[in-house]
Amino acid sequence: QVQLVESGGGLVQAGGSLRLSCAASGRTFSSYAMGWFRQAPGKEREFVAAISWSGSNTYYADSVKGRFTISRDNAKNTVYLQMNSLKPEDTAVYYCAAKMGITTTNPYEYDYWGQGTQVTVSS
Repeated sequence: QVQLVESGGGLVQAGGSLRLSCAASGRTFSSYAMGWFRQAPGKEREFVAAISWSGSNTYYADSVKGRFTISRDNAKNTVYLQMNSLKPEDTAVYYCAAKMGITTTNPYEYDYWGQGTQVTVSS
């Protein structure tokens, strides 16, 4: 069982930056692939970024590639999402998620979810 708690969301102007954190409970955090997803009002939850259990492989949605960076610190049981050059269309609730095994971009394959953190980008 893994419990996930996101933090770091907030209100920022377009072009600004935020760093989201996701703290995980449990001693087997390093066994899990981790993903960040987001959901805007009236839209489906969508993939943002994912990282393998070791951190050696990362994946990004085309819409955030070059602007967002996912990383993890297994010693701290934490995964991060550094978001730069934010745009109004990045406004959403951001969720982190965990799964055993290979890293995927499909939210339905993730087993554990945090409660989400709101990111609002003003124009």
